[in-house]
Parts: sequence; C-alpha cells; structure tokens
Amino acid sequence: MKSTTLVILALGILYFTGNAQQKKNPENTVPPREVVQASGNQVFNPDSFVTSLHEVTIKGQKVPYKATAGTMPVWDEDGKTIAGLFYTFYERTDIKDRELRPLVISFNGGPGSASVWMHLAYTGPRILKIDDEGYPVQPYGFKDNPNSILDIADIVYIDPVNTGFSRITNKETPKTKFFGVNADIKYLAEWINSFVSRVNRWASPKYLIGESYGTTRVSGLARELQEAQWMYLNGVVLVSPTDLGIERGVATDAALRLPYFAATAWYHKMLVPELQQKDLTEMLPEVEQFTMNELIPAMNKGSQLEEAERTAIVAKMARYSGLSEKVILQHNLNIAPDFFWKELLREKGNTIGRLDSRYLGIDKMAAGETVDYNAELNSWLHAFTPPINMYLREELKYKTDLKYNMFGPVHPWDDTNNHTAEDLRKAMAENPYLHVLVQSGYYDGACDYFNAKYNMWQMDPGGKLKNRLSWEGYRSGHMMYLRKEDLVSSNEHLRQFILRSLPKAGQPAKY
Repeated sequence: MKSTTLVILALGILYFTGNAQQKKNPENTVPPREVVQASGNQVFNPDSFVTSLHEVTIKGQKVPYKATAGTMPVWDEDGKTIAGLFYTFYERTDIKDRELRPLVISFNGGPGSASVWMHLAYTGPRILKIDDEGYPVQPYGFKDNPNSILDIADIVYIDPVNTGFSRITNKETPKTKFFGVNADIKYLAEWINSFVSRVNRWASPKYLIGESYGTTRVSGLARELQEAQWMYLNGVVLVSPTDLGIERGVATDAALRLPYFAATAWYHKMLVPELQQKDLTEMLPEVEQFTMNELIPAMNKGSQLEEAERTAIVAKMARYSGLSEKVILQHNLNIAPDFFWKELLREKGNTIGRLDSRYLGIDKMAAGETVDYNAELNSWLHAFTPPINMYLREELKYKTDLKYNMFGPVHPWDDTNNHTAEDLRKAMAENPYLHVLVQSGYYDGACDYFNAKYNMWQMDPGGKLKNRLSWEGYRSGHMMYLRKEDLVSSNEHLRQFILRSLPKAGQPAKY
C-alpha cells in the first residue's frame, strides 16, 4: 500500500451559532480551520485534524484516497464547545463530481463503544490482521481491504462522546446531554449537520450504518436528521440490530430466542441426526415456523397450557435447541441466553460466546447458571486494540497521549422513551428515497437474527414498506465481517444496496 503523509498546519478559529451553522466573515468566505498535529501530552484539542494520501486496490481496481483523522466540536445552544468528537474520514480522490458520490456515516454501538470495529474490520480501506475465522494472530498489524466500499462511497467513522479519542471539554456540562437514547441522537444529529457542511457534502446521497446499539442510534437519527436538520437519507443499514424499542412481552421475547439456539446447536453438532444432516439454512425455516405458529401462542398461555400440549412443545424445543427436556421444564420453557451459553456444551467442558457462539470459553467450574466471561469479546479486544492504536498513531499520524477508549464511560445511560423503530418507520414513510438493509449473523446471541426479522415485521405491520426493507444472514456472529467469507459477501451486499437505492437522474421522491 502506498502512503504519502501530508500534515497540514494552518491556524484559524471556527465560529458557530447555537445550531452549529457556520457564521460568515466580512468577506463571506470560509475561515481557515485550526489544524493541529497532536501534542506530546494529554491536552485535548476539540478542533484539529491531520490528513494523508493513500491508495488501495478494491475488487482489482486501484482507488486513491485521502484520510482525515481529527476532532470536531460539539456545541451547546449558546455556541460554546462542550465536547470534541473524534472521526476518521476517507474520500476517494479521483472523483470529479462529488454531488453524485455517496457518503456513508458509520457508528458502532455499546452504548459506549468506539467506531473501531467496522472501521478496521469491515468497510474501511485497511483491516486488521486476523485469521480467516476472525481470531487474533501475532504479530499484530493491518493490511489492505480488497472488499471495502470505498470504491463506490466515501466513509466517515464517528466516535461518540467518551469513546475513541472523543472527550467532554466542559466539565460543567451535565452528562445527560450525551448519555441517553434521545440525547445521543440529538447531539449527534447536530454534529452530523456541521460535519456535512464543513466537508461540503450536502449534495451527496447519504447513508447511515450502525452496528448493535449503533442500530438504535441510526434508526433514531434517520428521523431526527429529517425533521430537525432537514437532511434526507437514501439508506440506513442495521448491522446486528437491537430490539429498537419494540416491546415483545416476556413470553414472546423468550420464544423468539429458539431459532438462534437452533443455529448454535447445529454449529456445535448438538442436534438430532435428522436435523444435523441438513444445511443450516435448510433447517432453520422449520424452527422459525414452529416458533411463530406454536411456541409463541403456547408460552403466552402460561399455566393455562394443557399438560399434553406442554409435553409436545417441550419435546420440540429440546429437539431444536440441543438442550434436554428436563432442563427446559425446569425453566418453565423460558431459557435465558446466559444459561444457554453455559449449558449447551457443559458436558464437553466448554462455554460458548455471547456475541458469537462459535467461540469457546473455559469456566472455573462446570456448575452454575452463567459463564465466567465473554469468550468472543475478549478475543476481539485482543485482536483490535493493538492495530487501531498502531494504525491511527503511525499510519494516519494522529499523535496523542490520550487513551483510545475501545469502550468508554457513558453510564448511567437513559434508556427511557426508546421509540427508534417507529422513528425509522416514520422516516421511511416521509422519504420515498429511504431504503433499509438489515445484516445479521446466525450465531449472534446478543442481537439475534430472528429478532432482527421480527423487528422488520413489527416496524411495518401493514407491509407498505416491504419493497424498501431487505435482510441478509451470515454464518458468523455479531461481527459477521470477521469471518473472511462473510467479509466478502457482506461488503458486496452493502455495495449493491447503495447502488440500487440511488435514484436515477431526475427521478422524483414521491409515491
């Protein structure tokens, strides 16, 4: 990979009004921005950046690009800086007309997680070195991503407050300004408005992509951007989505886990031979139909469930989950995910991962209801933390003594009034251009694939948006892109989603 680093130093001051719109100077020109190459201490500059030029080969084509790593302020209602958000922005440099060039705005989740995961393992031009199934290897490092979507779209990765290098600058600002479902959406929408203005991308087709809690964030942002910032999107991508605030109820919530249990049991060869010999995607529809047509109604009956029906339901649950009928009865048919991760391979001496059930763990004791640790998350932190620090500091030349927070302090987090599924539905209804793609890993036990499907059904109960909603499944977990085969297919699904959701020239946004 060719890399020519350009550290641009220029001094100036940015003045913004309370709604983050740039004030005009007397000459009606844009004032120069303060650009700082990082200092050798922990003094935080909320408005600084460094740029560098690079080249990557994507799908056999050479793609030159500029990388900008920096911080940009969050302003309060009085125009005072209250925080600085760290971002990394990639722009293809051989594009003449950026009005037609899509802009992808990327978030991860947590809440409290930096954007490192999709940045350095999924859509960006450089990815960390791991094995083909996603496990860490040494020496640590990174390499070109031949599947990146940078060939067809520019990408900005954003770290919300207290994640990555983002920090609060005004200690008097209440944390409730940032740490909550709706507060998070509100300040990030303002920041996105300012960023799009700063990089002159109002004309570009715009896309949001979020992973995990990031799906809650971008679902809410879709409506907030339209209604408060007057910024209309072409697409929203939900990678391993949460429940998006859709109420399930205790019984329905418990029943919806079964298809994930079945996928995981299939992977670990814990199903009966009749099911085990089938391919995964050949077996799962049977479990899904049982879940919707028999299990949900049965579990909602509770103590009114007749004994014969209970016996038949338990037998099928055992058949599909890999667990014993005795264990299922002991739990009144409601198997908690924590218990499943502990129980499925208990007799073999292993636990399984929460975010990716392909990963194995070893507990101190075989007994117990919950696992000692998350096998997959420890593996991922092992794989990601050295490369992201090496990459930002050494290749992109963002020099700072600040710690890069893979997970930052954002609690207490206000989860109340989460209506983000409805926000996304309304945004789609208001904007005929807006399409949604959902991506799920079959072995994700935190944001499982069947609940992602259920979201779509409940978000659009009348089916009026069906032609603008699509779902893709992958044979991996929460971060499906860590598996080499899924990295290729998931990026291609993104690429095709973006291309097909771009309207033809002159095509009006109307029903």
